[in-house]
Amino acid sequence: MMMRLGCGQQRHGEELSWKWKQAQTNARVVRMESCTLTKQGQRFLTKLTTSSATNDNLIRRFVLGSPKSVVLTTLSHLLSPSTSYPHLSSIALPLYARITESPWFSWNPATVADLAALLHKLGHHQQSQILISEATSKLESRTRDLVLFYGKLLESHSKRGSQTGFDDAYCYLNGLLCTSSSVYVKRRAYEYMVSGLCTMDRPREAEDLVQDLRDSGGLQPSGFEFKSIVYGYGRLGLFQDLLRVVDQMQKSGLVVDTVVYNMVLSTYGIHGEHLKMVYWLQRMRSSGVPFSVRTFNSVSNCCPTIMRIVGELNELPLSIGELSARLEGGEGMVIRELLECALILEEVMVWDSLEAKLDLHGFHLGSSYLIVLLWLEEMQRRLNHSNCGVPAQITVVCGSGKHSSVRGESPVRVLVQKMMVNMGGPLKVDRKNNGCFIAKGKAVKNWLCELRKPGMND
Repeated sequence: MMMRLGCGQQRHGEELSWKWKQAQTNARVVRMESCTLTKQGQRFLTKLTTSSATNDNLIRRFVLGSPKSVVLTTLSHLLSPSTSYPHLSSIALPLYARITESPWFSWNPATVADLAALLHKLGHHQQSQILISEATSKLESRTRDLVLFYGKLLESHSKRGSQTGFDDAYCYLNGLLCTSSSVYVKRRAYEYMVSGLCTMDRPREAEDLVQDLRDSGGLQPSGFEFKSIVYGYGRLGLFQDLLRVVDQMQKSGLVVDTVVYNMVLSTYGIHGEHLKMVYWLQRMRSSGVPFSVRTFNSVSNCCPTIMRIVGELNELPLSIGELSARLEGGEGMVIRELLECALILEEVMVWDSLEAKLDLHGFHLGSSYLIVLLWLEEMQRRLNHSNCGVPAQITVVCGSGKHSSVRGESPVRVLVQKMMVNMGGPLKVDRKNNGCFIAKGKAVKNWLCELRKPGMND
């Protein structure tokens, strides 16, 4: 059933049972710290499951004895739907309560929204509602901040698949959409509502909402709403509807850009439609739409052979030719089509007399593997070309694991190191930065010349 405009009044709750820091705060909605877990945070969470000390004492010592950034990233990790410690999710509330007593505490509505959604999912509905009512009271005179809070709340509920929590947050946003005179507030509420419905696998309701508002002379859909609906239909495998919405985008004068293509590729990939992906990659190239890092991620993530190769690391093909021989059927076709576009290297590679550098930031594990294979071929071509010269140093930037599930553990770095060892390459981990591999340019040139001789790595 389509969710129509117009909802009842918002519920209000009693005051929280713990002590709140009552100082006036800036209520801007800001993104939480990255939910990447630090080593210190990991040790704290491990202690909660193994130590005989009470949780309250462990939490108190952790908050008092840890840097602000470590405490906040640990809380963020617990609040994330993808936390690696789901059995400790209930710790988020007492941890947050202790944080509010810290001298550095600053009230953050985005954090409150995430916590309220988690509490609702855990069945603590009253505590969740108290948090929401508290935030509503703080922000009610600043509707721009209020719409962002409700939007974050709806987003958090949708990521957790919480139907009742989502419906409540939807009503809050719907109320602002119906009553606010601010175009900004209406637009933000509209965006969150459409995106949330699609995340909840209700793209047809999202499309109906777009149509209702357009017909009523209100808001015209932007590329954001169309893209949300495209991805919503695609995830469900409703490809006729996906194609229809893409066609509507074009008829509305909106550009079908790299983001749209990546969404289409990703959704076909989810359903194993490799031949359709080949068609869209070809269409992408013929239309002059550039491939991006996410294009490589979207394609490589849906290829089981690629993911198995980089997951096991036992028998890594060490050239594009070797890899092609391992791939079969539609999977082989889509990877070959992807690798036909080496222009992506222009975005991620720097080349001058001092240094040739490949930056793998943003690439997933499978796409990092493909890019390194492309890069090795391009390096051989350039180093053997007299006009290109030989850079003094060759660098491959993998990152040190700051964005891994546990900070400091970088699967991409492990992959590159394994490739270099298997190929006998001169690139070694930089002693000054363990997120990089470095070597002298002449050493790399000599190695690649030897590597490509007949009989080597065939």
